[in-house]
Amino acid sequence: MEKAYDLVVRGGTVVDGAGGAPFEADVGVKDGRIAAVGRVGGSGAEEIDAKGKVVAPGFVDVHTHYDGQATWDERMQPSSWHGVTTVIMGNCGVGFAPCRPDDHDRLIRLMEGVEDIPFPVLADGLPWNWESYPGYLDSLARRRFDVDVGSQLPHAALRVYVMGERGVNREPATETDINAMAAIAKRAMEAGAIGFGTSRTLNHRSSDGSPIATLTAGEDELTGIAMGMAAAGRGVLQVVSDFNDPAEEFAMLRRIVERSGRPLSFSLLQSPRDPEQWRFILEQMSDAKAAGLQIRAQVATRPVGVLFGLELTVNPFSSHPSYRAIKDKPLAERVALLRDPEFRARLLAEEAENARAPGLSPARAWDRIYPMGSEPDYEPTPDHSIAAIAAERGVDPYAVALDHLLDGGKGNGRGMLYLPLLNYAQNTLEPAYQMLQHDCVVPGLSDGGAHVGMICDGSFPTTNLVHWTRDRTRGPKLPLEKMVKAQCRDTAELVGLYDRGLLQAGFRADLNVIDYDHLKLKAPEVAYDLPTGGRRLIQRAEGYVATVVAGEVTYRDGEPTGALPGRLLRGAQDAPARMAAE
Repeated sequence: MEKAYDLVVRGGTVVDGAGGAPFEADVGVKDGRIAAVGRVGGSGAEEIDAKGKVVAPGFVDVHTHYDGQATWDERMQPSSWHGVTTVIMGNCGVGFAPCRPDDHDRLIRLMEGVEDIPFPVLADGLPWNWESYPGYLDSLARRRFDVDVGSQLPHAALRVYVMGERGVNREPATETDINAMAAIAKRAMEAGAIGFGTSRTLNHRSSDGSPIATLTAGEDELTGIAMGMAAAGRGVLQVVSDFNDPAEEFAMLRRIVERSGRPLSFSLLQSPRDPEQWRFILEQMSDAKAAGLQIRAQVATRPVGVLFGLELTVNPFSSHPSYRAIKDKPLAERVALLRDPEFRARLLAEEAENARAPGLSPARAWDRIYPMGSEPDYEPTPDHSIAAIAAERGVDPYAVALDHLLDGGKGNGRGMLYLPLLNYAQNTLEPAYQMLQHDCVVPGLSDGGAHVGMICDGSFPTTNLVHWTRDRTRGPKLPLEKMVKAQCRDTAELVGLYDRGLLQAGFRADLNVIDYDHLKLKAPEVAYDLPTGGRRLIQRAEGYVATVVAGEVTYRDGEPTGALPGRLLRGAQDAPARMAAE
């Protein structure tokens, strides 16, 4: 006899994404949609006992960089280890389409520099079976994933495609250039782009050191592209900016939204250069909302920082002559040398050749660098810093750092050090807490799939639950229902995905069953599973009992089931008919 449901999740504490109080209920799933929430009488072909567990919608991560990984991999890890069921890539203006054959290496170098994904990995992994952006989407549409994947048109690729060397050299776009970019943007939105991403920050550079091609793109160029999107009647704008002149920059973004009518989001972080600037930006967003404009900020929910390690891109000894002489040796050989008393003494006696080496510049002082433990602390206090440990022991901070690199973590040279940079100028996450209270803010900036040798923030969604709703001790926490709404419904709406983010009848059956009391982040570690055996940082979690995508269980207790129901998202998705009618 045919079962009434494909899946029934029984007796869980439902946090449905709408922001209301949790309630006990069953969730019935049929044909990839939520069929019933409440007391479900019929049986399911598969059932999950969720008694004592939290049942929440699947998380929507709107800021990832899986543009390359999605062309060779089926699993968008680490994001899918953390309850994420939808990812949006093409952020920060970097990506691989449109692209002429002669520009393949150029775009790879840009992604290598901006997002720290090694050239050999991308050169070997990318199939390049496209030139146009619609062709790139067609290539992705033939693939299957453990999450749904949405793509944005990357500005750097678009600019180089239209302008060639002039675009690379950041020359102003002509009217003809702008019209061509607008036409491509229109076609991209019609083909299924979620939106358009651009970068206006000096932090984004190609691996050869040159700034990203979009850095100084004029307002006329950005407006022209936005008007191309407006002609298609769809697509969101995504921006990362230094906000060197915050009033002028925000005013420009506001004018673009006013003219085009397209919604816009941008990255908002507390910068150590101007620790209070974020307050001004929040005020400007409130004014824009009062005027009926859709401008929102993506906020990182923990410090955006760098990990140092012997297996990683940099470590505190990267600029020391003795270490430079052994840096290309296998890890085991380096560890043996670093443990040798004579080599160790010589290394610790040396000065770094680079004045910006960790521990020397103000931005990388030892009182702001912390050992990364087996249970990561993303709101650490100065008394746990390398400087404090060194002072307590009466030794050189470099010696403390070296000991942790050798013996921390799983040992054998796999220890890591953590340097919080953005969102931590005052050694507290209080600014992030206040940003998260604002009604124009969503959690974002995980950069899942990127920064594979320095940063591992694809685990942000787990931090949102563990730290902000349960474990925080250095300030107020947030209600679980508020954070679930922010990570599910609010992020989905930000990018036009109105069919998900809620556990209500008719909505897409993306959901998580979570052992909330025992949910925890594991420490970052290194894997060598990219093309060519490339290295990357990964981070897992414990406590996700099941993750469901389109009604199919994709992960059980953190392990993949083999189900790959995820697909390329072709643009915005409408709300269920019942909801649309309401």
